[in-house]
Formats: sequence, C-alpha cells, structure tokens
Amino acid sequence: MDIGVPKEIKDNEYRVGLVPEGVRLLVQAGHRVYVQAGAGEGSAIPDSEYKEAGAMLKDSPRDVYGKSDMIVKVKEPLYKEFNYLHDGIIIFTFLHLAANSAVAAALLRAGAVGIAYETLETDAGVRPLLDPMSEIAGKLSVQVGARYLQKTEGGSGVLLGGAAGTEKGRVVILGLGMVGRNAARVALALGAEVTVINRNMERMREFN
Repeated sequence: MDIGVPKEIKDNEYRVGLVPEGVRLLVQAGHRVYVQAGAGEGSAIPDSEYKEAGAMLKDSPRDVYGKSDMIVKVKEPLYKEFNYLHDGIIIFTFLHLAANSAVAAALLRAGAVGIAYETLETDAGVRPLLDPMSEIAGKLSVQVGARYLQKTEGGSGVLLGGAAGTEKGRVVILGLGMVGRNAARVALALGAEVTVINRNMERMREFN
C-alpha cells in the first residue's frame, strides 16, 4: 500500500500523523510511505529522520495525496484539501463528522473512505486512539483554567492550591470519563478542592 503523511494545516496544530518509527515499521512491512517535506516541523522532527526511516519526501500535499492509497493525518481535511481527495482513497484521521457536514460531503463527492480515530474500539470497549488525546485534554484543561484565573489574564486571582491565610480554589468536574478523571487528578495534585459529578456510581467508586 502507498501511504501518505501530509503536513497539518489547521491553526495551532503541531502534531504529525506518523513519527519516523511508524514509517520504519510500515516500510519494513512492505509499504511505501510518502511524507510531505516539513510535516514533522511542529513536533520537532526533521525531514532527515523520515528519510532515514525509509520515507520518500514530497514537496506538496497534492503530490502526497496523488501518490497515496491511504492518508494518515491528525485532523480532518480542511476546505483547501478537498480537491486532493480522489476515488477510493482512505483518510485515516480524527474526522468528527457529526459536527462537520462539509467534510462528510467532500468525502462522499470524492468517493473517499473515511476511518475516524475516535470511532475505533477494541473488543473491551477501549478507544486506543481517542483515549490518549482525552488524557491530554483532561490534564491541560486544569492547567489552562489555572492560568486564566490569574489577574493578569482577567481572572479572579484565585490560586487553586491556596496559600497561607487563603482558601483553596474550588473545581467542579462533570463526568468521570477519560477527560474528567485526568482533570480531577491534576486539580487534586495542585491542591484544589475538587467536586466530581457523575451519573455512573460504579465509576465513582472506582475513582475513589
């Protein structure tokens, strides 16, 4: 199979669909991998590492899409990428089609096959591609929230962990999924007073 890795163009997206080790494994398995030059820059991965792993570098996204049977991305194709889609191409990425009808329509028009990371589950119900992103989102949520509590950011000046003579900050978390559990752990580690609300009592017991 010919597999392509284009550079992500969504605002503030610094990830890349495959790291060099992933490329190496695919090449060893007999696949050809095309990587757009500069695709790994946001993740501090130079083109030379992809080349050493066996990838063929391409200058433009059109070249990558045109050569590939499957595209491995991080985020859904944006409007300027719609014209690169072609009949039978597989797009393997976070798609979130329920909230983005334009992408769904573009895939249908092109005859492309979309496989969304967020929909893949193991037999045990684990989502191995979504869970790591949810873990990061949960941890970052408290970190970002703490920043915007600062007066310099227009916040109330509350320190989540409190200080001598002051009360701790109070954090309320709705749900104990992957995001909620990780948010709760970070808030507790910062010393905040944490309240968790969840409908599933078994999950509440597990978390305690």
